[in-house]
Amino acid sequence: MRSSFTVGGRKLSYLDFGGPGSPFLALHGHYNEAAAFAPLAAALAPRWRLIALDQRGHGESDRATRYARDDYVADVLAFHQWLGLGPVPLIGHSLGGVNAYQFAARHPARVSRLIVEDIGADLDLSWSFTLALPRTAPTRAALVEALGPTAPYLECAFRQTAGGWGFSFDIDDTFASQQALNGNHWSDWTSVSCPTLLIRGAHSDVLPSPHAHAMTTRAPNARLVELPTGHVTHHDAPERFAAVVGGFLAEGRK
Repeated sequence: MRSSFTVGGRKLSYLDFGGPGSPFLALHGHYNEAAAFAPLAAALAPRWRLIALDQRGHGESDRATRYARDDYVADVLAFHQWLGLGPVPLIGHSLGGVNAYQFAARHPARVSRLIVEDIGADLDLSWSFTLALPRTAPTRAALVEALGPTAPYLECAFRQTAGGWGFSFDIDDTFASQQALNGNHWSDWTSVSCPTLLIRGAHSDVLPSPHAHAMTTRAPNARLVELPTGHVTHHDAPERFAAVVGGFLAEGRK
């Protein structure tokens, strides 16, 4: 079920996948939106009720004038407050992973367990892929062709407009968001107090293996699992990803 709320005059939209299970919050990465978590929601039901936010400038949520670190964290706080939840598990991929661990560090009473998918604590990421994205295409097929092998990773964000086919995110906004994402976030990562699972794609070009191991060494509550995938582990190995996530969440219910 899709719902929304307003914070700071902007609409934030989210998908509540429903069911009788315990709530579990999810934050997507750049180029994606809440719908990217549909396979995980189905795999974890009915034990877990996944609720995924379309983060600012993504999906059905409004664009924003700023995409700074504190802005994203404030949105997650507003989301949690809107839902009226106590401490809950939180998962985030890439951009959403940084947002998730920064939220957990700054609001520890609101996060019971944390899962971070393939993102580091000290980031210097390239935005060349973003700037090379097609602004529009005449048909969906033309957009898929222009994206090549990356199309399946972005297709949940495809949108048709009067001007053709594009994305539910603005390319210039994404560029601004990626610029704000880069930086040293070790202080937040090492401040997380809840049990934490870091999932790395063994072939990731975003999270190098030495950096991932350093993250778990410097955060005593964290452990690392590597899957034989690239950066988007939940897409490349959905069943194994869900099994790892489900097992980690089950530990908190024993």
